[in-house]
Parts: sequence; C-alpha cells; structure tokens
Amino acid sequence: MSDPKWDDLRVFLAVAREETLSAAGKTLKLDPATVGRRVARLETDLDAALFLKSPQGYVLTPAGQRLLDKATTVETAMLDLSGDVTDRAGALTGQIRLGAPDGAANYLLPQVCSKICADNPGLEVQLVALPRVFNLSKREADMAVTVSPPATGRLTVQKLSDYKLHLAASTSYLRSMPPLQSLQDLKAHKIIGYISDLIFDKELDYLSEIGSPKVDFASNSVSVQINWARGGAGVVIAHDFALPNAPELQKVLADQMSLTRSFYLVRHADDRKIARLTRFAEELATHLPREIARLEART
Repeated sequence: MSDPKWDDLRVFLAVAREETLSAAGKTLKLDPATVGRRVARLETDLDAALFLKSPQGYVLTPAGQRLLDKATTVETAMLDLSGDVTDRAGALTGQIRLGAPDGAANYLLPQVCSKICADNPGLEVQLVALPRVFNLSKREADMAVTVSPPATGRLTVQKLSDYKLHLAASTSYLRSMPPLQSLQDLKAHKIIGYISDLIFDKELDYLSEIGSPKVDFASNSVSVQINWARGGAGVVIAHDFALPNAPELQKVLADQMSLTRSFYLVRHADDRKIARLTRFAEELATHLPREIARLEART
C-alpha cells in the first residue's frame, strides 16, 4: 500500500467537507463522476472504506476520520510551502478568503482589505459576507471575523477591536413622527431589526438591550436594515462605523443607549504554522482598529 498523493487527498478532503460528490466537484471544478472515481481509487489504494453513503450524503467511516486528520496536516504543510516563497519575497501574494458578518463585510473590511492589497500587489482577497457562523474546518474561509469567540473547535481566537452601535433614523422620518426624548418613546415608532429566529449570535440581539420592542421591518442583513432606515422606514440600531456611508441617518438618544461589541479573528489551529496567513492576520489586527476609529470619529 503506497502513501496517497496530495492530489487524491485534496479530493478526499473536499468530499469529507462538502459531504456530496456534486458539492465537492464544484469546489474542485471537477465533474461528480470524476470525484467519485478518485475516491474509489483512493479507497482501493488504501484498502479501506473511507465513506458510507447515507440519505444525507457521504459520511466518514472510522478509517476516513483517521485519514481526515492526516490529510488536514498535509494540507497545512502544502499551504505553508506555498507561503515560503511569499515570505522570502517580502510581500504577501496568492489568495486569502476571509469570512465576515455582513455589517463588517459591507462597511468596514472593503477599505481595510484594499489597504492591505495596495501594500501587497500580488495578494488577492476574497471577502465572503454571510449572516451565519463560518465553518473553518470545511475551509469555507481561511479565517473569519466574528462578533463573539467560538466556544468549541480546534481554533485560535484573537480579539481585533471593540466597536459601538447607536439608535439612528433618517431626518425625514424624525420630522414626520412624534418626538424621541426617551427610550419609552420608541413605543410610538417603527422599529427595524433582525428576524428573531435568524439571529445566529447572541451578541446581535441588540433590541433586547432596549426591552425587545416589536420589530416592524426585519431582515437578517445589516445593510438591508440600514437601507430601510435611510429610506425613512423607522429607527434602527446601527454600527457607528456604518453611519458615514449613510448620510441620511443621525443618531438618536445617544446619551441613553449606546452598545459596545467586539470583533474577533478566528483561525483553524493548524493554520498558525502558515506564515502567510499569520502575516495577513497581523495586517488585519493593525488596520481594522484604525479604520473603526477613523469612521467612528466622523459620527
């Protein structure tokens, strides 16, 4: 029995993470039949069944789980090897995929990543904005910005920065509605917020801080909420760093309601050995707090 080749391990990892041949094929840019043949060949070479087919897809066998641990180690080594040339050249190159909640992805990270890429012309950053927790073990992203540190998993967590949120509404809305002089006055106003059963992190349950008022306009997207407020739909709890991009909005009751939350950078534990990813994380840790401070100073 020979040691499996990296190309075969790459196919194995894709199937283990995506759990179907079709989804793995999309990731690998291969047709599902080719992926299936590659898995079958690997199982023959190793003389072991790596997957069981179930109604949910491909499920790892105990032998597959053991190979997954080894294949992940090989993957990390290959990523580290690809970064060696980058380090010696003195600049970041290649592709890095960064996951983030859509508030940070829409209003903060584009300019942060643009600054990093301007300093490293060979670097390509893919910014994935999803209103949910990222699965780094499935390589949905190389690293992720989150609003709370994960409690489980083989992950490393680094706090990046605090940020502030306030109630905000458009000037046109405030002119047409009863005065807002206290939090109790919110009962007479339209409230914009999250869809309650789609709040994926307790840190996003902002409205509980003001008594959980009835939500009149709800979305799982921060940018949709802010656009509703810009159009005069109601009052929203907005990131201070987003307000410079929404000149129609102004803070309300700022002396009575102010929230502070934090951003964290989460990485797979094995990736701490990859110098390229570590350098990118250092750049984020430098530039993201500066950008938050710059934007918040304009509100």
